[in-house]
Amino acid sequence: MVRSYFHLHLVSDSTGETLINVGRAAAAQYEGVSAIEHVYPLVRSGTQLERVINEIEQAPGIVLYTLVGRELTERLEEACRATGSPLLSVLEPVHRLLQSYLGTHSTARPGAQHMLNAEYFKRIDAMNFTLAHDDGNLPHDLNEADVILLGVSRTSKTPTAIYLANRGLKTTNIPLIPGVPPPPVLETLRLPLIVGLIASPERIVQIRQNRLLSLKADDSSSYVDRDSVANEIASSRRLFARNRWPVIDVTRRSIEETAAAIVDLHREHRLKFIAD
Repeated sequence: MVRSYFHLHLVSDSTGETLINVGRAAAAQYEGVSAIEHVYPLVRSGTQLERVINEIEQAPGIVLYTLVGRELTERLEEACRATGSPLLSVLEPVHRLLQSYLGTHSTARPGAQHMLNAEYFKRIDAMNFTLAHDDGNLPHDLNEADVILLGVSRTSKTPTAIYLANRGLKTTNIPLIPGVPPPPVLETLRLPLIVGLIASPERIVQIRQNRLLSLKADDSSSYVDRDSVANEIASSRRLFARNRWPVIDVTRRSIEETAAAIVDLHREHRLKFIAD
């Protein structure tokens, strides 16, 4: 398949995360087409915007933006008309809907979603907790966790835990090692949501082989033996079933998809305590 490319300019007066996520989610729907991303975060002055416009003139393409300043917006619109670059304010349709429903107008505040509020510090606290409790560390205070992830080696426990921490969930992950029982306290915990992560033996073996290759280590051990890995996964399944812990198969899931499923499970888990 011949792949085609287009320039995608993402102009933001904040970090640009919203634009990056929207742009990539939309571009991923077009098979055989890839975006050449130009990301311009923290554009809050005319001088900064002129540098952006210069790059758009050099490589015209689609322009997505989240600028709240009227003067900057008008200047960007003018430049895009001159270069023939399609332009879209990603948040404008959302603002129009909110204004119509709420009957009030928004206040222009660049980067308002990144203010140092209680939610922000909650995420920092969750990240610190998660990093300190990575790979089974500090098992004595597991009851302070929001989420506990269990799984054999290479089931994406650590990256999933970090992603959840960025969503404000204190997350610890515990590896299931052959011949080593998991902490007994797990079976008595009530507050944290405990989730088991599994994957197909083939996928686990592939990831482990790549890991050993990067470390220049011997790959003849049971760590990458297909039958041994299958037994590890079967054993973890029995553990999860015995304790009625929810299980997520990460074989074909991205970290984001796995985390989204866990956030949903955590929401249901919290509702149990509200109902009690």
